[in-house]
Amino acid sequence: MGVCEPRDVVANRLDPWHGSWFHPYSFANLEVLREPDAERDEFEVAVSFRLTGGVGVPVRATFTAPEPRTVVMHIVAGEGLGSVVETHATPLGRNSAGRPTTAVVEAVVAHSTRPGFRLARAAAGGLRPVMRWAALRLWRDDLAYAERRCELRGRSGG
Repeated sequence: MGVCEPRDVVANRLDPWHGSWFHPYSFANLEVLREPDAERDEFEVAVSFRLTGGVGVPVRATFTAPEPRTVVMHIVAGEGLGSVVETHATPLGRNSAGRPTTAVVEAVVAHSTRPGFRLARAAAGGLRPVMRWAALRLWRDDLAYAERRCELRGRSGG
């Protein structure tokens, strides 16, 4: 749960550049290949997901917002091709200080026929705790981003 509005969570997810800036421990070599335009309402990025300091897995992903409080990432090339991450930002009301609160729910469907992914599935038992830790670290930082955005907007009266 974050002390922010759903639009702050969505803004975070639709800011492709923030990955390298706020998550350098997880992402490298981020390049925005396509921004939304009149024909296609999606971002496409190339990025490497860091496994260790100098080792990463390159992927291409698209980001869309099919509903007002939902962002969907599709892996369209690289390891995990066909995988989807769907993020939902649900307003919960206001906390005791009168500030808006939002629940962030993320669904991950990971799939690929590529050899590296088969190796990862074989090691899933050992990888799951590491992946859970990495996801929590990312979301802690993403919620901090969304909360800062909401706070700054509140200060400016917007």
